[in-house]
Amino acid sequence: MIVTEDNRVCVIIAAKNAEETIGRAVRSALAEPEVAEVVVVDDGSSDATMAAADAADDGSGRLEIIRFKVNRGPSAARNHAIAISRAPLISILDADDFFFPGRFRQMLACEDWDFIADNIAFMEKADLSRKPASFAPRPKRLDLKTFVLGNISRRGAPRGELGFLKPVMRRAFLDAHGLRYREEMRLGEDYELYVRALVAGARYTVIESCGYGAVVRANSLSGQHRTKDLEALRDAERAILATGDVPSEAEAVMRRHCRQIADRHALRHFLDSKREAGAGAALGYAFANPAAMPAIAGGILRDKLDAARRRGRPQTRATEGDGLRYLLPVAD
Repeated sequence: MIVTEDNRVCVIIAAKNAEETIGRAVRSALAEPEVAEVVVVDDGSSDATMAAADAADDGSGRLEIIRFKVNRGPSAARNHAIAISRAPLISILDADDFFFPGRFRQMLACEDWDFIADNIAFMEKADLSRKPASFAPRPKRLDLKTFVLGNISRRGAPRGELGFLKPVMRRAFLDAHGLRYREEMRLGEDYELYVRALVAGARYTVIESCGYGAVVRANSLSGQHRTKDLEALRDAERAILATGDVPSEAEAVMRRHCRQIADRHALRHFLDSKREAGAGAALGYAFANPAAMPAIAGGILRDKLDAARRRGRPQTRATEGDGLRYLLPVAD
């Protein structure tokens, strides 16, 4: 593919205390010929993240590193990078993840989209030398209802993960609809932005080809989310629903997703109360919020059952033939 003014990509990397991985992320972005800019925002790191990013520079003049003295969160970091960059296409890369070679060539070969995302390979540290299988792109359009359903956890099924997608986004669409990350959010900020884009009519394409490697981190489990982060996500989704702009065919699943987030918030609030003020305070919160009691009781039971299962057998991962787990199902 010939790189033109219209298909130049800005890769944005928000990083905090990522000195061990930021170099790999930067190098993988600079290796892509479609990448015109790589903007790293060091979001108040206390380690050598900034120096490690600078050491990965290839001398092409495409790397810019910004430092926030105080941590402001990934949404603020990404918004700042969007504001100071110019490339017409925007791609988000997490600081401990990386691109596989040829990622953008596969994506940009597709036409008629505002957002386009490819498959993600979830990798343990031991997997980093593996290469993903070669899947045909098979582009498909992702609508709002399907996207939200893909983020709802169901008993006995893998956790909903479509919010993990890392699409390339057209700057013109973001600007036309005033779309930026909500800076008060530190959880689900990607999901929330994609929902608002889809409500605004974004043509969101997904392809099965895998160009993104996501390194699995122990501290990324949902149980680690702070209560106020869950509250911010719940409130943001309620605000979208309150606009009245959500298509009728998607409204029910959005409300279902919102209830699921509210249930997780209630459980975290109960556990916080117990940790900070004792069992009496936690029970007081539960009895003062009777509607939340099923979510609290169910969440505690699930946590105990999950812990018992983990103790009872070695943890396994769902894999494909090459030993990697993929976000999107792939055809044979």
